[in-house]
Amino acid sequence: MKNLKYIFSIVAIAALTISCSSDDDFTPAQGGPTAPDFSGVFAQQDQMGRPAVNTVFVSGDSKNMFNKTIPTQQNAAFQSMFQTNLEGLSPAYANPGDTNALGLTSAEFTGLLATDVLNVSLDGPTTFYDGTNVLTGRNLTDDVITVELILIFGGETGLTAPEFPGLSNDNVDANDKDFLNEFPYLASAW
Repeated sequence: MKNLKYIFSIVAIAALTISCSSDDDFTPAQGGPTAPDFSGVFAQQDQMGRPAVNTVFVSGDSKNMFNKTIPTQQNAAFQSMFQTNLEGLSPAYANPGDTNALGLTSAEFTGLLATDVLNVSLDGPTTFYDGTNVLTGRNLTDDVITVELILIFGGETGLTAPEFPGLSNDNVDANDKDFLNEFPYLASAW
């Protein structure tokens, strides 16, 4: 189980790294940026509403199908796969009726996760989890992977006394560089 934490962290970091582009050849038109050109035919190739969810819960042979499925159809198509993989991965859901720190059973939790979108509250704080609000958006400083690990491995008391504490924290509490105070807000590259 200890190795699962490391594998989970490496896969999440690799997925984030692969998702980044080094394309710096963009030159805005004179007179300022123009609106994006949406003419033509586009095909959805990837999807990552919540970090690591696709990477962890979608089985390898279903990744392409998941990435191309529109969010409104993902729950019906993938919730049972998510539940099977969650129950196989986490001993915190070993018994029927086990819940996580949000009080969600494996079926309820994977029902939430299978629709892989980042929800945004229009009238509340923007946060992945701040102790009160859950999945109302995401700040750059939110410790998303630790929150996900708590909900996967922490059990009912995950926020205060996780059932599997060694698996419930990635031990990365902050970015290694400060975020910017203005757009694009991301920290500069190394």
